[in-house]
Amino acid sequence: MAPERNHVNELRREVLRRIAEAFYNEEEDFGRALEHIPYAMRPKTSKPNRCCIYKDRAILRFRIIAGLGFRIEDESDDETPLSVYAERAMQREKPRAPILTVCDIACQGCIPARYYVTDACQNCIAHPCTGSCRFGAIFHVKGRAYIEPEKCKNCGMCHDHCPYQAIVRLTVPCEDACPVKAMHKGENHRAEIDGTKCISCGRCMRACPFGTVIERSEIIDVMRVLKEEGRHVTALMAPAIVGQFQANIKKLFDALHRLGFDEVMEVAVGADVTTRKEAAEFVERMEKGERYMTTSCCPGYVEAVRLHIPEAMPFVSSTRTPMHYACEIAKQRFPGTTTVFLGPCVAKRREALSDPEVDYVLTFEEVGALFEARGIDVKACAEEDLPEIPSGEGRKYAISGGVAGAVYKEVGDRYEVKPLYVNGLSLAGLRTLKAYATGSCPGNLVEVMACEGGCVGGAGVISDKNKAARAVETFSIKGV
Repeated sequence: MAPERNHVNELRREVLRRIAEAFYNEEEDFGRALEHIPYAMRPKTSKPNRCCIYKDRAILRFRIIAGLGFRIEDESDDETPLSVYAERAMQREKPRAPILTVCDIACQGCIPARYYVTDACQNCIAHPCTGSCRFGAIFHVKGRAYIEPEKCKNCGMCHDHCPYQAIVRLTVPCEDACPVKAMHKGENHRAEIDGTKCISCGRCMRACPFGTVIERSEIIDVMRVLKEEGRHVTALMAPAIVGQFQANIKKLFDALHRLGFDEVMEVAVGADVTTRKEAAEFVERMEKGERYMTTSCCPGYVEAVRLHIPEAMPFVSSTRTPMHYACEIAKQRFPGTTTVFLGPCVAKRREALSDPEVDYVLTFEEVGALFEARGIDVKACAEEDLPEIPSGEGRKYAISGGVAGAVYKEVGDRYEVKPLYVNGLSLAGLRTLKAYATGSCPGNLVEVMACEGGCVGGAGVISDKNKAARAVETFSIKGV
C-alpha cells in the first residue's frame, strides 16, 4: 500500500495495525497485548535502528500512546503502563486537540538550517561566491571557502553562483516542510510544535525522516463504536479515497461493510451541496461589489487564515465543507448514527472537533490498518451497487482545481468567474494571499489547497499523489 519505500511510513502503519489486532484479539487482554507490541516489533535478536534496542522499544511505546489517541508531551514519567492508557482510551468520550504530538526522544536534534561549503569547493580564482554575498559572510582559508554563520542571512546567492555546486543548503526537514513556521527547537534542542501557529496540516509528520511528529489517532474510538452492540455507524468516504486501495469504489463499499459499518456514503454527495452553496455565495458577493472570494473546503488553509493572515478572513467563503454536509445528510437519513469521516487529511480532525455533525475522523492509513488487522483484502471484495451517484465535479474535489472547477460550472453565465489557484501552502503563498487581501487580486475566485496536488497529497494517504490524482480524474469522468 505504501507509495514509496519509506521505513517511517511502514513503521507508523505497523504500529496502527498491531494496535487494531490487539483490540480485536478476544483471546488476550487488550492492555496486556499492547504491552507486548514493542517487544514483538523489536525482539532481542533484531538489529536496532537507534543506539540500542531499548531506545527503539521506548520510542515504540510512545508511538502506541499516540496511536491510542494521547499526547506524548503530557506524560510526566515513563512508568504509566500501556494497559492504563488502553483503559483510558476505552473510556474516552471524544477526541481532543491538539492533533499532532512530538516524541522528543525520537528527534535527531538536527543542526540549524544553513548553507554549507562542501569538499567540492575548488577555490577558483573568480570567487563568485564571495562576490555574490552582500553580507561579507564568505572567506577563504587554505584553498577552501567557508561561510561565517553569524553573518550569513541564508539568502542562497552563494549557492546560486557557485559553478561547481559546491555550496549546499542543509535543511531541517520538519521545519522546512511547515508552511507557517510552527516547528522549532525547544530548550533541549529537540522538535517542538507551537500550538499558536500550527494549522494541523501534518506536513511535518510526513517530512521528518525520524518519525518524531505523530498524529493522535482515533482508531480506538472508531473500533469501539463499531463493536458496540446496537450502535449505528456510517462511514463517509472522501473523494480522495479513489486510487488508495488498488480497488474500485464498489469493492470499498463491501470492505467497509465487512469492517462493521452499517452505512457507507461518498462525501462527494456533500461536495455537491458545497458547490451549490458556494456558487450562490460567490454570485452574491460579486454583485455586492466584493473584490474576490476564496474557497473554504481546506481546513488547513482556513486555519492558516485565522492564525496568520486575518486580513484575508472576510474573503473566505462561509460555505461549509463537503465533510460537514455529508455528515449532516447522514444524520438526517439515519437518526442517531455515528459519523466517521474517512479521508487523507490530518487537519480534518481539527475541523471535526468543532463540528457536531462529525463524530470521528480516520485517515486512509488508519483505514488500511483496520483492513489488514481484520484480514480484509479489498481487491478480493465483492462489488456493491452504489446507493447514489454524485456529480463528477463533486468527486473531483480531491485534486487541485477541482473545487474552483465545480463552482465555475455551477455559476455558469450568472457571473464571470476568474479563477486563481494556490496549489500547496507555503510562506510565499501566504504572503501572496495577504497581498490579495490588502491590495489587489488578479482573479475573483481563489482556490487554496494546503497540500500540493490537493487532498490526494494529504498527510494521511497511502498512495502516490500523482497516481491518485489520475485515478480521481478518471473516476470523475467514467465513474469507475
